[in-house]
Amino acid sequence: MGKSDSKIRIAIDAMGGDNAPFSIVAGSVMGYRVLQPKIQLMLVGNAERIQFELENLKAEKLPIEVVDAPEVIDMSDNPIEAVRQKKKSSINVGLALQKEGRADAFISAGNTGAVMAASLFVLGRLKGVSRPAIAAFFPSEEGVVLVLDVGANSDCKAHHLFQFGVMGSLYSKFILKVKNPKVGLLSIGEEQTKGNELTIASHKMLDSSGLNFCGNVEGRDILKGTADVVVCDGFVGNVVLKFAESTGSFMSNCIKQKIRGNPFAAFGALLMKGAFRSFKQSLDSADHGGAPLLGINGVCIIGHGNSSPKAIKNAILVAADMVRKNVNSVIQTKLNANNLDNNKAVNNIDKIVL
Repeated sequence: MGKSDSKIRIAIDAMGGDNAPFSIVAGSVMGYRVLQPKIQLMLVGNAERIQFELENLKAEKLPIEVVDAPEVIDMSDNPIEAVRQKKKSSINVGLALQKEGRADAFISAGNTGAVMAASLFVLGRLKGVSRPAIAAFFPSEEGVVLVLDVGANSDCKAHHLFQFGVMGSLYSKFILKVKNPKVGLLSIGEEQTKGNELTIASHKMLDSSGLNFCGNVEGRDILKGTADVVVCDGFVGNVVLKFAESTGSFMSNCIKQKIRGNPFAAFGALLMKGAFRSFKQSLDSADHGGAPLLGINGVCIIGHGNSSPKAIKNAILVAADMVRKNVNSVIQTKLNANNLDNNKAVNNIDKIVL
């Protein structure tokens, strides 16, 4: 049962990200104004700096709670060491609010490794989940494609990828509103015999899982939209994500170089200005707010380091939606049901992979 009848409480790391605290506070104000009165926000971090930003935005009278956290985990900090040493950091304090039941979700655009480590230390994993996964959104010809894992787990076993498929499928269904998500396994060829030991073993598990498994997909199939959910280990997923993040600026620079000094090309570009703007918007990660960390015993959205106010606002909307639809409960129920049928397969796979 979701939280449809009560206020959804979200703790936000106000000190995380390249543009903190301004972008975080501004985005939080935007998110509050969209969801009020069904939302309660808590900005966690340096209280004086947060209050200063609220006053500059003329939002100091809004019922947004400020929770003081005097320490900050920087982007350059070692994630695990920082989480252990900086107990009063905005990340630790924000997640503790969720652990204590004072918040239903947590959002941070800070140090990704620290957010993930602190989430595991403070919140723990959902029962039945072996490894949490970071899910990222990719544009495609057919709509949004969810790819996971994109960085939480460099080394995986087959049953980890199976669980990623379950979690990604349920997220796609309940949050992205895809009726019967197609799940694909990222590999070097469509044939089930293609790939390394991990992908071959994972294919066997996914094929007998009851998911809407469409088989192996190649890198080019992500943008085609062949699958709604694509699973892979975090090493491969992070390489794909970082490459994808570079394509927008690359294409933009190439187009500018081609039209520079050519009046006919410049005139054509002027006529296509609206189309270019629409294309750029389709690549804007801010529309999705951030990447959900699926599999932890709570709701956590990890924003990009350079998150804009728009991205933070949308992260709040997504976090509220996850809480409202009780996605974690659905994931846990589904995994427990599947584990009954896949225990034997998991045991056999463990003998094969890694």
